[in-house]
Amino acid sequence: MLVKWIRCTVVDRRGFERGQRKWAGLLGEPGFRGQGGGWSRGRPHVAHLFGFWESRAFYDSFMARSHDRLAAAQVGTFKNIQVRLFEHRCDVKVGFRPQFADADVVRVAHCRVREDRVEHFTLMQEKVWNPAMAGSPGMLRGVFGEAPGREFMVLSMWNSGAEYGKYRVDRLERLALRAQTEADVAAIGGDIVAIEPSWTV
Repeated sequence: MLVKWIRCTVVDRRGFERGQRKWAGLLGEPGFRGQGGGWSRGRPHVAHLFGFWESRAFYDSFMARSHDRLAAAQVGTFKNIQVRLFEHRCDVKVGFRPQFADADVVRVAHCRVREDRVEHFTLMQEKVWNPAMAGSPGMLRGVFGEAPGREFMVLSMWNSGAEYGKYRVDRLERLALRAQTEADVAAIGGDIVAIEPSWTV
C-alpha cells in the first residue's frame, strides 16, 4: 500500500473546502483505497490530507490521467504545498483500514533517521512504539511507512483528542527513552490533525 501525505497552507478557506468536495471523484479510480484529512490543531491555516492506494503503479496511473482535472477546483486556494509518498511497512495495531469516519484526530509523526540507525529504529517501532500505541485507550489504528532517504511516517488515528492527549502526557517521554529515539532520529516533525468529516472519500 502507498500512503500519500499532503500538507499545505490555505489562503482561501471557503474555496479550498468547496474544492475538497470534488475529490469524491477518486471513488471510481482503480487502486484507490481511501482519503481523509483536516486542519492542523496548532496552525489553523494548515491543512493535511492522507490518501491510500493499493500500489505505486495505480497511483502513477491516476496522476497521469485524472489528477489535474480533480485538482483544478482548488487552484489558487493554497500555497506551500508539500507532498510525500510512503510505502507501507507495517500496521500499528492489526488490520489497518483507510477509514476516517470514527476518528476525531490523526497524529502524524515524520522522522528522518540516521544512516547507521535505520535497523534499530524500525525494530523499536515494532517492539516498543506499536504495542504501546495499540494498547492505548482511544487509539483506533495506524500505519508505519517508509520513503527513500531514510524518511519514515507514523500515522495514528484516535477516537478523541483527549485520549491522544493522555497518551502523549503519560507515555511519550518514557517510551522515547526506552526506544533510544534520540540516538536514532536526526530530525522529527509532525502534527495533530482534527479530522474534517466532509473531506473523507
